[in-house]
Amino acid sequence: MRALVVDDERPALDELRYLLEQEPRIREVLTSDSATEGLRILQDADVDVVFLDVQMPGLTGLELAQVLSRFRTPPAIVFVTAHEEHAVEAFEVRAVDYVLKPVRADRLAEAVRRVVAAGGGARPAGAEQARNQARPRDEVQVAVERGGVTRFVDRSSISHVEAQGDYARLHLPDGSYLVRTPLSQLEDEWGPAGFVRIHRSLLVSLAHVAELRMDGGRCSVVVAGGTELGVSRRHTRELRDLLLRRSGA
Repeated sequence: MRALVVDDERPALDELRYLLEQEPRIREVLTSDSATEGLRILQDADVDVVFLDVQMPGLTGLELAQVLSRFRTPPAIVFVTAHEEHAVEAFEVRAVDYVLKPVRADRLAEAVRRVVAAGGGARPAGAEQARNQARPRDEVQVAVERGGVTRFVDRSSISHVEAQGDYARLHLPDGSYLVRTPLSQLEDEWGPAGFVRIHRSLLVSLAHVAELRMDGGRCSVVVAGGTELGVSRRHTRELRDLLLRRSGA
């Protein structure tokens, strides 16, 4: 099975990853130090089981489990936590197991056995592609945070993305949100959805381009809402060709 470990405490994250890598029924271990980032991974990767901490800043483990329960083919959930008091809530979201920290290798092996017994790892080949094909593009949601509140926004509502160091700022009609994902990664992941590079620090959604302007050899685009974005010379011809093909011209 492919597993994802989500825990905001790095020592606990590393220890659980190490233990799972020794488990013969686990073929790959992905990790994330926040539930928000974990959700992004789960939207793009085919994961069989999630080992999830309960209490984390922003989106909690229980809240993430509730979101995953709405997936067409949700992964199995195993909560790994130092707190006993959330066990009832954990099983209300149909968790397969509830493991207390510090985690023992034999107890973790039992949790993996329960996942297998519950049908984990039985997902057919190509399930991720089938899930994505069955889900309309405008239903792909992105988790964003502001002021300690996590929101889920439709990717189709994002007009453009601006690089800010190792982060990226998503621009929507109601404002902008900073996410902990490099622009280059979003370019790779969102390219099939119509997001293209127009500058070393900008991606634009072709669906939101309202105008293409040429002025003295300089190119720019205007996205829905009236924001004008400069296009580098390197990307001008490619962008123009893409827009023309998209319009059928």
